[in-house]
Amino acid sequence: MPVKQRLSVYLDADMMARLEKLADKERAAKSAIAEAAIMSFLTADDADRWEAAITRRFDRLTRSVDRMERDLEFSVEALALYIRAWLTATPPLPEGTQAAAQAKGRERYESFIEALGRRLSKGQRLSQEVSQEARSEPNSIAS
Repeated sequence: MPVKQRLSVYLDADMMARLEKLADKERAAKSAIAEAAIMSFLTADDADRWEAAITRRFDRLTRSVDRMERDLEFSVEALALYIRAWLTATPPLPEGTQAAAQAKGRERYESFIEALGRRLSKGQRLSQEVSQEARSEPNSIAS
């Protein structure tokens, strides 16, 4: 039997609890589990698997960032088009009607926030709807 050397390791409370739970479940010594984990980490085959796993994760992250970038670009463009159309079509209000218009604006804003909350809680996304509509009716959307 080879001579073993002592190693002191500091673990945070959560990690120690997980180690103790696994040791109880497997009926194994905590040091044996730690030794197996270190051996797995240091083994060349495991290093290749580790690299492959990291590469897959990076690929997923890259695709996710690409989707977010596309969605953000869509959102910014849609907002810019809306603002331009709104500013072009909305005449200034006369002095006497501003208070009533502001009250109506607050009411509409509250309705908007409620509708947005409902859509988000259901997982509905406007970008998905627009993509589906664009695929089904390619000539109906003006550029």
